[in-house]
Amino acid sequence: MLAAGRGSRLGGGNGGQMPKALLTFGGKSLLERHLEILQAQGVSELVLVVGYEKDRLLSEVERLGAGDYVTALHNPFFHEGAVVSLWTARAHLRAGAEILFMDADVLYHPVLIERLIRAEKANCFLADRHFEPGEDPVMLCVRGGRVVDFGKQVSGSFDLVGEWPGFLRLSPEIAAKLADTCQDFLDANRAIEPYEPAMREVILSEPPETFGYEDITGEPWIEIDFLEDVVRAEEEVLPRLPG
Repeated sequence: MLAAGRGSRLGGGNGGQMPKALLTFGGKSLLERHLEILQAQGVSELVLVVGYEKDRLLSEVERLGAGDYVTALHNPFFHEGAVVSLWTARAHLRAGAEILFMDADVLYHPVLIERLIRAEKANCFLADRHFEPGEDPVMLCVRGGRVVDFGKQVSGSFDLVGEWPGFLRLSPEIAAKLADTCQDFLDANRAIEPYEPAMREVILSEPPETFGYEDITGEPWIEIDFLEDVVRAEEEVLPRLPG
């Protein structure tokens, strides 16, 4: 789980904002909600990449009594691109285990994680067909039942285009290749980039049947980037979540 960023868009670029994983909805921080969902689904460990305001995040881990469950990795270069945060977890990506990749700034129904864990494909995305077009959504593109493109800017003819909420299941082999690709980005002085281009390179380098997807259209979730997202989370998503 990546939780190292500053969330500058949420704070209006003025700094001083709390880490987005500490935003509270219904009396629980996003981090607390993640922990409850992951533990309920039998996920054995949360590897948490921290950076900005790391002490506040780690204090929340301790407050929740999750110190034995959470392994924290520090990314001191959190001011660069998110590909560096993903690279920070390279040893875990190469450890030979199945991986659930997650962004920390999402409020969501537990069914999203359940769908990933139960998916037939070992490498699986989520896709929501109902989204507002623009520069911000990360899109998953499918043709002939296969994932053929991924990113914020895509072009072509597809059978399905859905917004990706930032959750991904990876086989040990593909997780290791993603770690290698992140290393390639850093070696090529591309540390200021987000992680999606690295993921896209791995997708396009593999046979198209490697990746699957679960259609989560209609399920409640929201990625929180802006103040208006906080309002939508409170008014539209939270009321549809389990108590």
